[in-house]
Amino acid sequence: MKPIAVFDVDGVVADVRHRLHHVARRPKNWRRFFAEAAGDTPLAPGVDLAKEYARDHRLVWLTGRPEYLRPVTERWLARQGLPVAELRMRPTGDHRPAREYKAEQLRRLAETGEVTVVVDDDPAVVSRLEQDGWPVRLADWVPYADSLREAQEREGRT
Repeated sequence: MKPIAVFDVDGVVADVRHRLHHVARRPKNWRRFFAEAAGDTPLAPGVDLAKEYARDHRLVWLTGRPEYLRPVTERWLARQGLPVAELRMRPTGDHRPAREYKAEQLRRLAETGEVTVVVDDDPAVVSRLEQDGWPVRLADWVPYADSLREAQEREGRT
């Protein structure tokens, strides 16, 4: 059985900076923020790293994107030449902080195999997962935006 590599999507392989303005002010426009997800440009460092791990790991995507974005996300990943077989997305109505949602999902995922790396761009998620003993790598190739921090940690939206 292959070891498991877990990757986030936004800020790791997908550049969301072009749509952050929708959630940088109040009222936040979540509909528009998510509607523009198909237009994300790929982040080469993250895409290359995911492809490298996919060679000898079971690649699992763990994203805070809402479940209704599954078709958009799967098409986007496929266009980048990335595997899409395992995509875990935030269930409708789940607005827990990203660190809580992802910690729970990792515990469940670990029941199916050995998680050898988790790649995420959210410092709060990375800190929590490190505290829980997971092997984590911070995706730091794009500056982490305050508006994204609020969306992920306070509002549980991505």
